[in-house]
Amino acid sequence: MKGNVPSKKKELIPVRGPLRKYLAQLNRAPKLPIQYRDLLRYHSSIPLLNHAGNDTLWETVFFSESDWEEVNEAMKIIYALLKTDGDVEVLQHLHVARIDFCTFGNTKPFRIRIINRLNDNYDHFYVKKADASRIYGLELEDLLSPNRVMFLVDGDTMVEEHVAGIPGDEFMKHNLDDSTFNQIRLAKEFVKFNERCFVRLLGDMRSYNYVVDITPDIEGSQFRLRAIDFDQQSYEGRKSFYLPQYFKENNPIIFLGMKHMRQETVKQYQLEERSLIAARVKTSAEHFSGLMEVMVRDELSTPEKIEQLKEELAYHHNNNSFEKCKTMGAIVLTNIQLLLQKDFRQSIPLD
Repeated sequence: MKGNVPSKKKELIPVRGPLRKYLAQLNRAPKLPIQYRDLLRYHSSIPLLNHAGNDTLWETVFFSESDWEEVNEAMKIIYALLKTDGDVEVLQHLHVARIDFCTFGNTKPFRIRIINRLNDNYDHFYVKKADASRIYGLELEDLLSPNRVMFLVDGDTMVEEHVAGIPGDEFMKHNLDDSTFNQIRLAKEFVKFNERCFVRLLGDMRSYNYVVDITPDIEGSQFRLRAIDFDQQSYEGRKSFYLPQYFKENNPIIFLGMKHMRQETVKQYQLEERSLIAARVKTSAEHFSGLMEVMVRDELSTPEKIEQLKEELAYHHNNNSFEKCKTMGAIVLTNIQLLLQKDFRQSIPLD
């Protein structure tokens, strides 16, 4: 059996007309003042090191003086579009402190650090190559998870806000030696995160593809796992690829769950999360239907991967509803419908 890794490097999926129309209806497709390709005009770069002096695999890029003025102004406008619906009053207090470039990954992002000169507070956002898989992943995250996400798409360029949190791999290195109470809460959140990924078929959730958001609470902390990489939304053919529990990088948290939770407790948390997803679908029915109408007609993967995933999910659910699916989007819709029908009934509380 193959390891739980992508079969090969995924190509960018083009953003086709129906998806662009859907994005425009949601005001996610404004005209941007600069395109991704324009940022490639930087003339030099240096490796970006972390506080310990280690290479981060990002490079800080530099532009000529004439280009920098245009880039700086464009980045401020984009930030205003993301944060204040384009209100230009905020621009006079903003300054682009640094632009970093990531040379790995499908979308090869630029990360922009922007500073408010009134209080020296900084924020980040990303400029990337547009990819339909990622767009569908972000939309499903916004609809089906407890998290809201903001992104914009114009032509071959997409812009995303920064998701704050501790990278999962760093969290596991330094934050797992905690109270039993917090360990249980973390294990509970992983079960819910695992469920959210599988319901909407978001793949490749290894520890460095999500962050841990920590909120201090009355007697401990609350944890939320948030995906930050959506490139593998319903692309691969292996069912296990959509279950974070099968990635060895997540073993430290999985072992906490095995230590602190019984199977009955795990099942309870799974049903809780599916019930919450069902409620989100119900309250955003028109939005969800519009997204699915576009997604089921889009070409997001290869025929071989589509057939493999259909077979594995049909076996998992013991249900032949996947036979009629012709696209990955149809598989996503069927998976959501089956999981919610099957387990939402089971989770109805008894009087």
